[in-house]
Amino acid sequence: MGKAFDREWHTLSEEILTGMKEWRLQHPRATLKEMEEALHERMARLEARMLQDMALASKSADLSELSAEERPVCPHCGARLRRRGKRVRHLQAQGGAEIVLERDYVVCPSCQRGFFPPG
Repeated sequence: MGKAFDREWHTLSEEILTGMKEWRLQHPRATLKEMEEALHERMARLEARMLQDMALASKSADLSELSAEERPVCPHCGARLRRRGKRVRHLQAQGGAEIVLERDYVVCPSCQRGFFPPG
């Protein structure tokens, strides 16, 4: 997480500010509830993007860089997990915006459970 995150998040924040100013000019008689909904919708997109970026920056997103001893263990039986390639997950943040994560998918060699490692 470095300067690229800062630039992207700053740009998205600026878009929210500009967008809300424009929205308010277009809706001069909006109620407080309508203003709140418009703001929450825009903030939800920023929140989802930040969550997505932080999750993809996690060590758990790409286990190929980790040694076998550093890889996560199965939460059910404690065996070291094995990579089964990358998979895409589509999640929904609290505000309803989509989060797309491309991460390593892992399988437990002992109990055969498969999942995305946390983090």
